[in-house]
Amino acid sequence: MALPSPSLDLMALPRSYWQASRAPRYGLLFALPLLVFYQVLAALPQPGPEGIGQLRNGADVILESLFIWMVGRWGPLLFLVCLTGFGLWLVARDLRRHPGLRPGVFAGMLGEAALLALLFGGVVARVTSALLGGGPPPLTLARVEGVGWWSRLMLSLGAGLYEELLFRVVLVALLAWGAKALLGWRPWPAGVFATLVGAAIFSAFHYIGRYGDRWTLYSFMFRMVAGIFFSALYLLRGFGITAWTHALYDTFLLVV
Repeated sequence: MALPSPSLDLMALPRSYWQASRAPRYGLLFALPLLVFYQVLAALPQPGPEGIGQLRNGADVILESLFIWMVGRWGPLLFLVCLTGFGLWLVARDLRRHPGLRPGVFAGMLGEAALLALLFGGVVARVTSALLGGGPPPLTLARVEGVGWWSRLMLSLGAGLYEELLFRVVLVALLAWGAKALLGWRPWPAGVFATLVGAAIFSAFHYIGRYGDRWTLYSFMFRMVAGIFFSALYLLRGFGITAWTHALYDTFLLVV
């Protein structure tokens, strides 16, 4: 009886993980805790002048506002039902094609996202400094001094989930589609255009509202480079790892 070669099995594992971790059955289920934790934290009151219920991630507010415009006060609930239902439908469809889940893949995805989050700031800062021709000045953060750490954690988790959903999944896809359908561009230049414009809009988004960042050229370029990085990561590694990388980076920055 022929036995499988251990060396071949070990060589197949990285490729198997690389492919599986990008699939909806892993990527969307991996992102589900971000949705649950964010919604729970957003619903909990927090003692003090800054209640957790008073704050929401801006991308979440934008997406919910579309549903409020369509159906009124039931908009937030309808948005959550549609978001969760569509995600679970994609997971169920993928599981019918590829039955079974391996816990080790989720552990690997968490480790990968944590490593990327730790490396993210330094890499983006070096690229930004190279583009601007000089060392990085101190990066001005959003005005979170009066916000409790539970609220900061909620905002960090929401950034990973909703900003990636809005700016990578929705906005970049719409910009690429518009460049191809309206301007007649080929897929490659349309994709580059969508990524750059989407990254610029993503960066500008951080200066809106009471808790927006203080504008500087460096901070704008830093976040634009970050948007390009997240777009590349989304294409290469899927939504789940991208959302968790973003969420963990913001958690390290704002909470830890």
